[in-house]
Amino acid sequence: MDNAFLPYGLQPQELIKSRIKGLISWQQQCLSNVDLIVIACNTASTYALEEARKHTHIPIIGVVPAVKPAALSSKTKHIALLATPATSNNAYTHKLIMDFTSGCKVETLHSTELVRIAEHFYWHNELDKEALCAEIARLNIPATVDRLVLGCTHFPLIAHDIKNCLQQHVELVESGKAIANRAVSLLGSQIVVGEKVPSASEVHFYATAPVIGSKEVISIINLNKD
Repeated sequence: MDNAFLPYGLQPQELIKSRIKGLISWQQQCLSNVDLIVIACNTASTYALEEARKHTHIPIIGVVPAVKPAALSSKTKHIALLATPATSNNAYTHKLIMDFTSGCKVETLHSTELVRIAEHFYWHNELDKEALCAEIARLNIPATVDRLVLGCTHFPLIAHDIKNCLQQHVELVESGKAIANRAVSLLGSQIVVGEKVPSASEVHFYATAPVIGSKEVISIINLNKD
């Protein structure tokens, strides 16, 4: 967890590239037996995925906005991407839209307020529903949009509440399951996506800055929870 550098969505591209390169270098020097790296951030992936792959032989999966499945499933052929400013405005994302949304109109929306709301909910289990709905209203999503791509890994944490704030029928689209399936495929693992991590497995958490209440944090992200 690179909590010393958050939020990535407000950082310049070259700084993010340098940061990701440094984290990969640290991993290669300090951690052995790593079979796969997942960059679990849309901004970091769209800015630095290609650069990161130049600096390691280990396969890297990036998390990028799921505009392709959204476009394929849209009935109105009008979709929206909701992400951080850095993700929604960069060249990698624009290329994804150009390559995979032919025949669709695409709205690009961004919000740092939703990141703040989701982050607070994650750490404190408290959701400011009034602020959330106000931010969704501010985005002014066109009524004909029927697919909303959650282009930030924070947003699925509050997906149910985002949907409750929407004033129209919109299906939310995110890439989590596809990323998990891709990881299992690359690892050649017999683990089934959605199953618990075996109790004998060792899970290590690393942070780049002190975390208040580390034991509580681990309980929040306990991979063996029902």
